[in-house]
Amino acid sequence: MTLSRISLTGIAAFAIASAMPAAAFALTAQGQQMMRNWAASDRCVAQAQKQFPDYTAEALAKRDQALQRCLTTQNLAPRAPQAPQQ
Repeated sequence: MTLSRISLTGIAAFAIASAMPAAAFALTAQGQQMMRNWAASDRCVAQAQKQFPDYTAEALAKRDQALQRCLTTQNLAPRAPQAPQQ
């Protein structure tokens, strides 16, 4: 291999590694907890969406309430509301 080919391989490996910070962060205990929290938060979103599938203002407001209740009971960070603010 020539020097330019070796350096190109190194640059490509660095680019791939830097493109996946979540995977690298998941190797620490804090990163693993963060990934579990995100997964639990996504389950809350899916549950609220299943309860109130319509996209009317009323359904969105109810979905936001259900989502906030779920996040609060699991001690997860709140999300921005989806319902239009008046």
